[in-house]
Amino acid sequence: MEQVSKLTSLPSLSTPVVMTMKTIILLIVSNIFMTIAWYGHLKYKDKPLVWVISISWSIALFEYIFQVPANRIGTQTFSLIQLKIMQECITLVVFTVIAYLLFEQTVKWNNLVSYALIAGAVYFSFGF
Repeated sequence: MEQVSKLTSLPSLSTPVVMTMKTIILLIVSNIFMTIAWYGHLKYKDKPLVWVISISWSIALFEYIFQVPANRIGTQTFSLIQLKIMQECITLVVFTVIAYLLFEQTVKWNNLVSYALIAGAVYFSFGF
């Protein structure tokens, strides 16, 4: 926990590019835990609901360990809205990879159109 908090306190590593990379990496790790917590239990449909809820909450703790510093670091470089839109895009990418690897779900053309529209939202949010 202390190591994660040190990410925000190193002055030599506080350039906008480094802060952006820290934010993105922490969001990716956070979203891996989040996606596994939210959907991983579907691989264990025969287990009792109380069991999968307990496991999911245990995994979600790690999501917060990375999400909170990601947001704290990210708001030094991005607006809150930009940070949220970036997080949603990362969530979709992580979810798509995990859905493919764990559940053999493939992306269809309408999913790609949906992703393109979300990419358009990112474009407009960041004011390019």
